[in-house]
Amino acid sequence: MSLQEFNTLVSGIAKSLEGRSVDARLGGFLNETYPKDGETFQRLAALCAEGERDGWLMQREGGGIKYGRAIKPGAEAGAFSVDVVRMKDVKGPHHIHTTGEIGAIMPIDGTPQFDGIDPGWYAYPPGSDHHPTVSDGDSYVLYFLPDGAIEFTGK
Repeated sequence: MSLQEFNTLVSGIAKSLEGRSVDARLGGFLNETYPKDGETFQRLAALCAEGERDGWLMQREGGGIKYGRAIKPGAEAGAFSVDVVRMKDVKGPHHIHTTGEIGAIMPIDGTPQFDGIDPGWYAYPPGSDHHPTVSDGDSYVLYFLPDGAIEFTGK
């Protein structure tokens, strides 16, 4: 079953994050460990597509963004929550990463960038903020939030 495989795959990635500081070095670690052209990253992207198609991921939609929390903190991903969004040439709602954000940018169509970042992994430190933006295409963005913490500001 795809959902079970998704949870197992994400759990393994989450275990590799445990005890690491959420900073730019973490993005580098993930890009080396799970490169965008590697089996794990590619399978993660395929599972996001299956989850969207089968309805167990991204069950909500608003402002041109499909989204949903796939895993709550304390479940398969340990202290992390896991959310998945699908964005196509859109600017999302402003928020603060109170404990940081670790994400994977998985292209669907075009040459999408997320906040000007090419496909692959990124990490935003605690206290960082942004309007998540995908430009030049369509992309899934899967992100881990330590303790599930995020603060939408309405800006």
